[in-house]
Amino acid sequence: MFLYYIGKPRDPHANRIAEDFVERASRYAPTQMLEIRPDRADLRAKHPSAEHIYLDPGGRALDSTAFSRIFEKAEMLGRDLVFLVGGADGLPPACRTGAGMLLSLSPMTFPHELARAMLAEQIYRAFAILRGHPYPR
Repeated sequence: MFLYYIGKPRDPHANRIAEDFVERASRYAPTQMLEIRPDRADLRAKHPSAEHIYLDPGGRALDSTAFSRIFEKAEMLGRDLVFLVGGADGLPPACRTGAGMLLSLSPMTFPHELARAMLAEQIYRAFAILRGHPYPR
């Protein structure tokens, strides 16, 4: 499981919530969160067999249960999941073409730091749903 994001957070502590949920998700599957520069990273080349899910306001909206089914399918197929959160200006247009799925967290606009935390929490929630953990109640 890979959670990539574009851009540095304005507050050095902004990623702490996301890091906490990534750490929790790591109990279920190896999970990494990394900052990238889109002009220097080709996620398709780095993860050619993975399912690529990129956050975009115009993407598909899912509830937490439907989101967990993506993880269930990936586990059954033995595929990695790659998530990408855009920076302050969203996803660069070139990144959109590399996505297998565009995902919207909400029709509202959020700072990219908060989007990271929300996505990381939903990743942990998806694993908890699939494992019958009481967290998602």
